[in-house]
Amino acid sequence: MVQLYQKLIEVWPAISMALAPPQTEEDLDKLIEFSDYLIDRTGGDESHPLIGLLDIVGTLISDYESRNIPEPEGTPIGCLKYLMQEHGLKQKDLTELGSPGVISEILSGKRELNKRHIKALSKRFGCSPAIFI
Repeated sequence: MVQLYQKLIEVWPAISMALAPPQTEEDLDKLIEFSDYLIDRTGGDESHPLIGLLDIVGTLISDYESRNIPEPEGTPIGCLKYLMQEHGLKQKDLTELGSPGVISEILSGKRELNKRHIKALSKRFGCSPAIFI
C-alpha cells in the first residue's frame, strides 16, 4: 500500500488542478465541464472505471453549490427549467428522462416527473430530489 500512496503523492500536483474544491464560479464551471466530459466518456455505464472519478467531481460540484447557490423554489418543472438554463442545457440533453417526446411533455407540463425522472435529475444536478416533487 505504501507504494500506491507514494505514487499518488507523486501525481497529486497534476491531479489537484482538476480535483480541487472550487472556490469561485470559474472553478465551478471548470469542474462542470470536466463532469460533462466524464459523462460523455462513461456513457452512463455505472460499471465504467471512471464512475468513481465522476462521483468525486459530482461531490465537489454539489458541495460548492449547496454552500453558494440557493436551491430554486417553485414548481418542479420551473426548477428543472431553471437548472437547465443555469447549466446551459437544452431539451435534447436530458436523455435520462426518455425520448424527445417524453421530455417535451414534461417541460410543457403535460406529463409529471416520476420517481425515476426525479432520481436521475437530482443525480445530474447534484441537488435534493425534493425540488422536483
